[in-house]
Amino acid sequence: MLDFNHRPKIHEQIGALIDTALRAERDTQPRRNYLGASRLGVACERALQYEYLQTPVDPGRDIPGRVLRVFEVGHVLEELAIRWLRMARFDLYTQKASGGQFGFSVAGGRIQGHVDGVLSGGPAELGMSYPALWECKTMNDQSWRDTVKHGVSKSKPVYAAQMAIYQAYMETSITGISANPALFTAINKDSEEIWFELVPFDGGLAQRMSDRAVRVITATDSQELLPRHATTPTHVECKFCPWQDRCWGST
Repeated sequence: MLDFNHRPKIHEQIGALIDTALRAERDTQPRRNYLGASRLGVACERALQYEYLQTPVDPGRDIPGRVLRVFEVGHVLEELAIRWLRMARFDLYTQKASGGQFGFSVAGGRIQGHVDGVLSGGPAELGMSYPALWECKTMNDQSWRDTVKHGVSKSKPVYAAQMAIYQAYMETSITGISANPALFTAINKDSEEIWFELVPFDGGLAQRMSDRAVRVITATDSQELLPRHATTPTHVECKFCPWQDRCWGST
């Protein structure tokens, strides 16, 4: 006798089909062969090494379909933020005149970054200075409220590091972008509230992140495994790391 109690519900079946399609699409996309500036602020340098080497993640730790959907929603909200800022009289550019994103490439292409946008002007009553880096993130309610309460540099140090190194390396192509504060935008995905924050250039942070990138690349070239961030695999950073088993099974 058939047991219909265990038959997947229609929302589960369609959701699974969508997630399978998203994973298949992701698998056809070219993998990064460089160290991304947006990742330099993560806690663990060994994890950065694994990422730079395109090391396969542990079994069962691949990005789930739900997270791929989260990424796509983030891209759509970023497009809306671009529209809203332009409606508010900001001169916001997300593509170069020759096409493609604004960005930089150094160390023979082994360190690269692509910025969300560049502001060349805006409402005079705000008193902002231009050109200015524009960075946009989307967050759940809890994460967004923590960012509003503490500021991006304290709440989201990875984002702060990303902006600092973008400002540093983009200076050669957009003069003045490191002299003016970046405009950080955070959209609350649960309430659609928006947070705007001016983030002055942190040259010391940019230098530390640049040194870190060189350290990761140099150690990798020498086949040296960099130290872990934590001393136990139960540390929160390790528990959610895609390479936890590989890392703690090594020396």
